[in-house]
Amino acid sequence: MDRGPPSDYLAAERTLLAWIRTGLALMGFGFVVARFALFLEQLQSAQHASLVQSYGLSLRFGTALIGAGAALNLFSAWHHPRLTRTMNLGRAARPHTTTLAVTTSLFLALVGLGMAIYLIAQSNSGNKEKIPVAPIASNGILNKRSNYSVDETLERLKRMLQAKGVTIFAIVDHSGEAEKVGLKMPPTKLVIFGSPTAGTPLMLAAPSSAIDLPLKILVWEDGEGKIWVSYNSPAYLGERHGLPEELLQNMAVVETLAAAVAE
Repeated sequence: MDRGPPSDYLAAERTLLAWIRTGLALMGFGFVVARFALFLEQLQSAQHASLVQSYGLSLRFGTALIGAGAALNLFSAWHHPRLTRTMNLGRAARPHTTTLAVTTSLFLALVGLGMAIYLIAQSNSGNKEKIPVAPIASNGILNKRSNYSVDETLERLKRMLQAKGVTIFAIVDHSGEAEKVGLKMPPTKLVIFGSPTAGTPLMLAAPSSAIDLPLKILVWEDGEGKIWVSYNSPAYLGERHGLPEELLQNMAVVETLAAAVAE
């Protein structure tokens, strides 16, 4: 029984290793594709995007590639011993066929084409499908629609506070700070204001109320370009901290201001 020449065995091993590398590459690429959805979601979150998009197909494409890589390695593990046994018996190996290589190439081409179509469709739908960030009314936050821009509403609020002799402790420009670090955010500005005369009795009655004082008014723009004035409901703060009913009027100014600046 004549065994094949050593070069045949070495060639068979090189072929096996090549298919193993191909299978590993498919599985690695499949994992990247499957996690592509998570990357896009985090990117949207960082940009404060309000797009409604589904990236579930990336998981399916990735799973298909991983499955193809695993199947390719299994086939190679099955085929190589058979080829070796054939050469050990001195038999002639079957004529070389390119079926597996061609099938793998066609599969990758179809997956790539499907991914390209999918990404183009997502890009087009992303430019069309938007939802506004609706104000939340179930957590003690009240919202009033403003008839002015964020900056105009803010200026109106500042003038009213100054006219009433209320101290403005700080104006936090959230969108401006985001822009400084290269992030995009709709205009969002927080005004922190109050009066020790009104606030001190509240904190004496319920020290925990200091976490929500001084009073705050948020002026912001939603995904549709609407401007909102948001603030904590005095009744909500009173219930949260167990404040006496007679002290709630110390915070009633926030409702008056919000209504006035939004009109």
